[in-house]
Amino acid sequence: MSGTVRWGVLATGGIAARFTADLMAMQDSGAEVVAVASRTEASARAFAGRFGIGRAYGSWAELVADPAVDVVYVATPHSAHREAAGLALAAGKHVLCEKAFTLNEREARELVELARERGLFLMEAMWTYCDPLVRRITELVRDGAIGEIRTVRADFGFAGTFGAEHRLRDPALGGGALLDLGVYPVSFAQLLLGEPDRVQADALLSPEGVDLNTGMLLGWDSGATALLSCSLVGDLQASATVTGTAGRIDLPRDFFHPDHFFLHRPGREPEKVVTGPGPQGLSGMQYEAAEVTRALLAGETESPLVPLEGSLAVMRTLDAVRERIGVRYPADDPA
Repeated sequence: MSGTVRWGVLATGGIAARFTADLMAMQDSGAEVVAVASRTEASARAFAGRFGIGRAYGSWAELVADPAVDVVYVATPHSAHREAAGLALAAGKHVLCEKAFTLNEREARELVELARERGLFLMEAMWTYCDPLVRRITELVRDGAIGEIRTVRADFGFAGTFGAEHRLRDPALGGGALLDLGVYPVSFAQLLLGEPDRVQADALLSPEGVDLNTGMLLGWDSGATALLSCSLVGDLQASATVTGTAGRIDLPRDFFHPDHFFLHRPGREPEKVVTGPGPQGLSGMQYEAAEVTRALLAGETESPLVPLEGSLAVMRTLDAVRERIGVRYPADDPA
């Protein structure tokens, strides 16, 4: 691929709006948004008018059939990721798919296999992995700045009031805290330590059978552990700490897209590491958009920052947590 990467946005909710705003604000990015689709033409037209997008479709099929679209950003709820991303891949489009990647590892593997069969680019939209400060943390860990990792602690949660009819309470829609929020702490821990060798978990479940408050303890044969939590009923700090044998890294609230972190090492003053100057008013999703655009222009079918095997490993951990806490979705039983 050469020249400009032409994006199609599939879905018109809040996260689609944030991504589109960030992508369109990137200067000299080699990317443009050319089309948007929703299940209703009215919603697509309203979104297109808001962002000045040329084409609006009232069905996903019309978007993926558009020859002017190179890559599709799937921003539906995760219960529709398998269908939407699979539709785009089958039509020959590259795909950036929101997280959690799918409802379970089986669905995720089906998408990965389809992308590889077609020679198409596929990436989970784990924007945290593309964030400059998180990338700096991985470099510090890799270079031994805090020694060997012994513990990772991370949480993400908020106190909300969700009725029984809300998607977060619906097993058929992948409801619960784990896939919406817990995917962040799990992905962060596995970014640094890889797939765990042991998974333990406990949770408070809703009457519908989805998790409202979940604690996880992951273990590795190296002796490292990760203490992670997510919640729909408690306002957790959304912070993280990585402790090694020779230091510690503390990330403040919103660890999944930080604007600074602290590096603590014995005998030294704490070092505050901050991002450099960048575009104002962006949410942080521009980094994943830039990575996809870079990879496509380079002719790559997978991002080294968000590798597909890593996304599959995270889905296996999420499946294991659900097994431990007794949460099952109808999609876990394929027809």
